[in-house]
Amino acid sequence: MNIKNILTEKAVAAMVAAGLPADTNPALTQSTRPQFGDYQINGAMGAAKKLKTNPRDIAQKIIDNLDLDGIADKLEIAGPGFINIHLSAQFLANALHRAKEDKKLSVAEHAKPDTVVVDYSAPNLAKEMHVGHLRSSIIGDAVVRALEFRGDNVIRQNHMGDWGTQFGMLLAHLNDKLAANEVAETALEDLEDFYRQAKVRFDDEEGFADRAREYVVKLQSEDAECMKLWHQFIDTSIKHSEEIYQRLGVTLTRDDIMGESAYNPDLPNVIAELKEQNIAVEDQGAQVVFIDELADKEGNPSVFIVQKSGGGYLYSTTDLAAMRYRSFKLNADRIIIFTDARQSLHFKQAEIVGRKAGFIRPETTYEHSPFGTMMGQDGKPFKTRTGGTVKLKDLLDESIDRAAKLVAERSNDFSEAEQQEIAQKVGIGAVKYADLSKNRTSDYVFNWDTMLSFEGATAPYLQYAYTRVSSIFRKAGIEAASLTADIQIVEAQEKALAIKLLQFEEVLDVMIADRTPHVLCSYLYELASLYMSFYEACPVLKDGVEEAVKQSRLQLCDLVARSLETGLNLLGIEVLERM
Repeated sequence: MNIKNILTEKAVAAMVAAGLPADTNPALTQSTRPQFGDYQINGAMGAAKKLKTNPRDIAQKIIDNLDLDGIADKLEIAGPGFINIHLSAQFLANALHRAKEDKKLSVAEHAKPDTVVVDYSAPNLAKEMHVGHLRSSIIGDAVVRALEFRGDNVIRQNHMGDWGTQFGMLLAHLNDKLAANEVAETALEDLEDFYRQAKVRFDDEEGFADRAREYVVKLQSEDAECMKLWHQFIDTSIKHSEEIYQRLGVTLTRDDIMGESAYNPDLPNVIAELKEQNIAVEDQGAQVVFIDELADKEGNPSVFIVQKSGGGYLYSTTDLAAMRYRSFKLNADRIIIFTDARQSLHFKQAEIVGRKAGFIRPETTYEHSPFGTMMGQDGKPFKTRTGGTVKLKDLLDESIDRAAKLVAERSNDFSEAEQQEIAQKVGIGAVKYADLSKNRTSDYVFNWDTMLSFEGATAPYLQYAYTRVSSIFRKAGIEAASLTADIQIVEAQEKALAIKLLQFEEVLDVMIADRTPHVLCSYLYELASLYMSFYEACPVLKDGVEEAVKQSRLQLCDLVARSLETGLNLLGIEVLERM
């Protein structure tokens, strides 16, 4: 259920009935203060400006035609022409009852499901996953989960870096390791160390660089022995990524891998078609597209190289082939790509070139979704103390260790195994929420103390809020499903909590449209905070509370717990029954 959509439709109908232009925007928003109602229609001012008339007169005409019977119990004009809508307590109670009976909490599936291709994570298989892969992996996965929850057909695409000139160096080194009777899994146990060893040999060892270049040629010509070696390298490297995905609760699998190498057969076709259409031209031996739409202040067009002078292909070529595959072969309505913000220009260029060349259907949207950088306390990109790249595995290990210490410090009667499970869920959840709760496009400072705090907008706070609600039912000895009394919305705290519960679908709409998990994070924190206010003001299990009131409030508690669990699950964060 989406209250905002319902009210917007009613407001649009009222404006048309009042004789306002059909394109008048009702500008419906949530009210910021209870005294101004629950929602506001703010479009009267804009309409009055266009029609050069009094906005309060326009507002009155809208109210005269606004049919909110059974939805609102009070409408009022405030200030220069704001229309305050006070929702009916019975409307809220009925809506909550329907949410209680629905496993998806009255969040509707899309009437017309989209096919959405989501490109996220995309690690380089020549190296272990590091903190730079965290944001793409978990932001992408949260959006994917939300899309599937709303009923869209989601096709995950893990565009792994499994090709390129560096693989010649790596395969030559691996070949030597295998010749010395090492097994691939042992040789590649530490990918970073393996890469460093190969690089040292490439830079310093006589003849090795030439052998590495020979391997590149063999790889590109799909030499059988070389491809066998490459497959061994890729298979072992993927296992490293799979371990990280499993620990992070990211839903990517091997079946979702569509690496750069998958597009190799189509790259010559991409270049040929760009040349045939005179989109790509030769410049200093390379094939280049000059993009006037992105020209600089001096009028110089943006340069998009699609083939190197030596005939080699680039990311640009591969991304154009991927665009065509996703739009035409996978029939994507939306293509969503998560990468860091430094690649924003590249994807703008790719879309302009791809649309000119007909590599993407006009109706397919191409949504590059850039994200900011995780920063250290010094305000620079997050590094180890020695200035090296932080492995994602090491970051997760440390978070779980820190969470384990916090759990041990708190008074509890948990077994060692239970403490470890709690530490695992709290530690991983803390890392994910700390990242997901920040606006996708912003940089943010990574802080252990803040993210693992049991106070404020953190995963531990929300996980603890969920356990507190669960404990009420254990204490009462009641199953939520057995509650039959009507839900009653009487107190101000009950109404505030009810409205927030019913805004879940509204929040998911924004998250899905803008690819911004932070709006869901904010919603869950606000919901938990309103629940705490409700619990303090509205006794649930205290002596003297009437049975009907108790059952009503227990149902509100149950809806809060289910909403927290569902919302955290969409973020890929696990809840606990006790902690």
